[in-house]
Amino acid sequence: MATNSKEYNKANYKKYWWSEKAKKDRAARNKARRDAIKKGKVKKGDKKEIHHKDWNPRNNNKKNISVTTRKYNRTDWAKKANSSKWRGYKKKKYKKYWKKQ
Repeated sequence: MATNSKEYNKANYKKYWWSEKAKKDRAARNKARRDAIKKGKVKKGDKKEIHHKDWNPRNNNKKNISVTTRKYNRTDWAKKANSSKWRGYKKKKYKKYWKKQ
């Protein structure tokens, strides 16, 4: 089966997003967003996202969460770390996540 076929992608999507880990992570991200709305930090449709600094969606401590733009939150940090402008930026903090990629 080709890796870009619809069946392959659908199967992998289902396999990951229906797992218990993915469900708990998604619930924690949604809770962080709801809490930020209650505190008045974000509003519906404001194009802001909740950023987990340690990339762990289940860690909803006040120090771990910040409100960022969509562009910043979806930046590929691995690419930025390899560019000369961003060399060494938060490298130690995110090192364990780069190894997975």
